[in-house]
Amino acid sequence: MRKYFFPYIATIFLLSLLFIACNSNPQPAVANPAPPPDEPTKVLPSSPLQYADTTQAEYKAVFNRLDGFFRRFAGTGFNGSVLVGHNGKVLYERYFGMANRETGLRLRPNSAVQLASVSKTFTGTAVLYLHQHNFININHPVQEYLPTFPYPNITVKMLLNHRSGLPDYYKWIPAYRKDQKTPINNNQMLDMFIRYKPGLEFRPDARFKYSNSNYAFLALVIEAATDMRYPDFMRKFIFEPLGMKNTFVYEAEKGLPATATISYGRNWAREPVMFADGVDGDKGIYSTVQDMYRWDQSFYNHALLNRETLAMAYAPYSFEKKGVNNYGLGWRMKLNPGKERVIYHNGWWHGNNTVFYRFVEQNITIIMLGNKYNASVYKQAPVVYGLVKNMEATGDFESEE
Repeated sequence: MRKYFFPYIATIFLLSLLFIACNSNPQPAVANPAPPPDEPTKVLPSSPLQYADTTQAEYKAVFNRLDGFFRRFAGTGFNGSVLVGHNGKVLYERYFGMANRETGLRLRPNSAVQLASVSKTFTGTAVLYLHQHNFININHPVQEYLPTFPYPNITVKMLLNHRSGLPDYYKWIPAYRKDQKTPINNNQMLDMFIRYKPGLEFRPDARFKYSNSNYAFLALVIEAATDMRYPDFMRKFIFEPLGMKNTFVYEAEKGLPATATISYGRNWAREPVMFADGVDGDKGIYSTVQDMYRWDQSFYNHALLNRETLAMAYAPYSFEKKGVNNYGLGWRMKLNPGKERVIYHNGWWHGNNTVFYRFVEQNITIIMLGNKYNASVYKQAPVVYGLVKNMEATGDFESEE
């Protein structure tokens, strides 16, 4: 079946994109004046994102309040890109600080940031897309796709929802590998699991525990099911069809393109390359806030996942502990009874702190991609959402149905 994968899926993509194009109602972007040189970069798009007309009173109020908030936050040390969207329109987009401090290159719309664990939303969606088209069955054992995988009772779904019991490769491999500086790839990681077979932390599907190993193995499952390299599959069947021109999977042997941001620690020290940098699926995707908004909106358009599959992705799977937090298939979630459902993912790798918050009932999205360590970034999305909701309640923000 695998040798027919490319033409079959290519046909599906063309039909899906044609449907979306025929049912869309694009509106022209509104040009805003360029900021003075000492202002944070604010460049509106050459690509077909839709932007709210900030000359209109309701949107101007939103923009000004968000701008005040994010300028204050940038003043506390945040270095990164931000975008807030609602119902398919960008309400606010700004770039604060440096993409490359040594060269003086400021952050721009094409400055790609390491997404860290937000990459899991892509890997999970790719697996579900293949499941939807019968190239993967997530209820089947991982060994069906990776015969040398040494744990027969773990299914693909257990990798997706972090219920496998696999220990995190990032934590245990250093005990068996003297060279901590040279990146390894996913196949080398698999070889380490085969050679040393670390014990599972619990019986498969007994409980939830977040482990990067799960999504590193999912990248290998994608490769096995499609006979394509993970970076190539993601580019051809995810990034390019969705118009994500500045999004890519990091490949250690190729290095970073000029548009990629540098990862900095809290004191502007560059984060060194280390062994786990070559493993992808759990991290390793670079993107921009504009491309991430395209990614966000693709779920409302069902560009990749149909309603049934998306419902599986957004469903909670772990109930061992009481509380509002849960995990779906590639997504974290907050399920507050009587409140808005939040489907989201955060990321942290080296100096990159990333936030992708999606209030799906209201189609409100908050994206923050920082490339200089700043853990306080994770606290800001709920505050921003509160600002937007308060504006909506007071009439300063006009909701579109």
